[in-house]
Amino acid sequence: MGNEQVLDQLQAKTYRVQGLTCTNCAAKFEQNVKSLPGVKEAKVNFGAAKLTVWGEATIDELEQAGAFEQLTIREERERPARQEPFWKKKENWNVYIAAALLAVGWAASAAGSGWLAVAAYVAAIVIGGYSLFRTGLRNLLRWQFDMKTLMTIAILGAAAIGEWQEGAVVVILFAISEALERYSMDRARRSIASLMEMAPVEATIRHGAEEITVPVEDVRVGDVMIVKPGEKIALDGVVVNGASTVHEAAITGESLPAEKAPGAAVFAGTLNGEGFLEVEVTKQADETTLAKMVDLVEEAQAERAPMQAFIDRFARYYTPVIIAVALLIAIVPPLVMGGEWLDWVYRGLAVLVIGCPCALVISTPVAIVTAIGSAARRGVLIKGGVYLEQIGRLRAVAFDKTGTLTKGEPAVTDVVVYEGTRERLLAIAAAIEKRSQHPLASAIVRRAEEEGTLFLDVPVGEFQSLTGQGVKAVVGSETYYIGSPALFTSLIGELPDEVEQQIVAFRNEGKTVMAIGTADRLLGLVAAADPLRPSAPDTVAALRRLGVAEVAMVTGDHEQTAQAVGHQAGVSDIRAGLLPEQKLSAIRELKQRYGITAMVGDGVNDAPALAAADVGVAMGGAGTDAALETADVVLMADDLRQLPYTIRLGSRTLAIVKQNIAFALGLKVLALAAAIPGWLTLWLALFADMGATLLVTLNSMRLLRVKE
Repeated sequence: MGNEQVLDQLQAKTYRVQGLTCTNCAAKFEQNVKSLPGVKEAKVNFGAAKLTVWGEATIDELEQAGAFEQLTIREERERPARQEPFWKKKENWNVYIAAALLAVGWAASAAGSGWLAVAAYVAAIVIGGYSLFRTGLRNLLRWQFDMKTLMTIAILGAAAIGEWQEGAVVVILFAISEALERYSMDRARRSIASLMEMAPVEATIRHGAEEITVPVEDVRVGDVMIVKPGEKIALDGVVVNGASTVHEAAITGESLPAEKAPGAAVFAGTLNGEGFLEVEVTKQADETTLAKMVDLVEEAQAERAPMQAFIDRFARYYTPVIIAVALLIAIVPPLVMGGEWLDWVYRGLAVLVIGCPCALVISTPVAIVTAIGSAARRGVLIKGGVYLEQIGRLRAVAFDKTGTLTKGEPAVTDVVVYEGTRERLLAIAAAIEKRSQHPLASAIVRRAEEEGTLFLDVPVGEFQSLTGQGVKAVVGSETYYIGSPALFTSLIGELPDEVEQQIVAFRNEGKTVMAIGTADRLLGLVAAADPLRPSAPDTVAALRRLGVAEVAMVTGDHEQTAQAVGHQAGVSDIRAGLLPEQKLSAIRELKQRYGITAMVGDGVNDAPALAAADVGVAMGGAGTDAALETADVVLMADDLRQLPYTIRLGSRTLAIVKQNIAFALGLKVLALAAAIPGWLTLWLALFADMGATLLVTLNSMRLLRVKE
């Protein structure tokens, strides 16, 4: 039996981890957990700060495995305890004491008391660097080279050559640098943590004649939930009583409230407006749309972007190279050129300090996690750094037509009356079509309702569907027909030229034409179309401004309708009458001709085309499990305007990652160049590294300001 099959039979349990600051620490923690007696497998998601364990382990055992970084573990759904201010945190007290001892050392040195100054510096190094040395020395003995190993060698080396003050300053600056890393990753993760906290932990349930408040975990599907004005909705469900407006920005990113009446779906974490609602629960707490969004985004943060994978590989070889360079700088000049040993050893130690890969390693994940979290808060789910990178490099976008560029719901656009009144024609048509299941029948009924036409009292009998042609029914004492113009050609013969010209004009506009009349005369025409989304032309224009070379439409609809819709939207490449396998071929051709290509559809149909595209984008993920599961990017609000925002975000993320790498490496190159002639002190080297870390963190936070 394979390892994967064994894992499938074991229950996986997920925990939240607090204190993860670097990818190396995450890998080491994962390895430690795997070594626990009852654990078969473990996986750490660094971006989301999550641990998944297959097997048996207590929280105490897991915290022991993470003791090298003072990691704390809690249950996945457990709300975090209120965070203490940074300055109050227990792990910072050693730094405060070390800083005080450093100040004592400076004062003693100024007063001429050399032995007291040295004693204060030694105490500062021991107290401030205790946890650093414990890890660094253990790594050194195991020949594991990471930034703590580098810092341990540098600080002990400084002490060995009598640079006690420098060693103390480096210890304190390194502690501050680590705190900055913790802050930056916590800040990047906070957008997802705030998503998790949007849903209430309790719900009010109608139990017989009384209302009781229970934890959301105890609510079952089918229970009726009471939502009062101004309250947050605790679980997904369907309104069974009441009407209100609900602010759904938490799920869809849409700022305008949505109208809710009986039969409408509502989502956990959204805010009820001024009305009272009774909601039948349709999903349990861990299956709501919000819970799935959080899970998907956290999984996305675990997926390393290609650029991040490259940086991680680079850092693996980079650290040993830095140690080798530092060693060469320390011993070659004294041996070959007769240089001063203490002087060149000091310069080698400065190279070790500046060589710390902190800023370089954090440059990509902090940007990726920030971008994915920021997009989720605006109603866009991006399922991994790889898709964020690809969407930032898009060269072609292919849209499905129905439900993507159009609303996906036919509407009556024109009513032409040849005999009688418009009101009478609509009343007869709506009364008959009320009995039909055809989408165009629904369009006629809706139009009659919008115009206030009284059709419900119109007597209709002997309703019959005419396969492929239309319907007929008796109204009053006369039989009426509604169907294609071809049906009336067979009933009354050739249609008048005026009627034929009108039919051709409607069809050239991409409209479907229905005729209404009796067996011997035509009463009128009704034209219907699936209307273009108002945002479609602006979206297509925005894509071109963002550098997308080709915008195409691939649809199974007939040529005339496709051309009409495509031209209205501003699409240049219109491909109609395509079967699913032909859409697949079209996507492959676009990829071959232009490069990275996205397919935008509804996430249910066109699965082969969505899968073949570099990025599959699904519309309307709110409440649609299929869209959440199949697409690489999900636009939760069913709003095309989210697509240009997502491309801007991807492009900006790519630019910021490159800037971060340039900052991190550029500062190191400058500092290395300054270290060789001896211009760089140990504490200044670490200050430069800390500055690079702060710089890449602040630069990544700019992604929170990308506008929709």
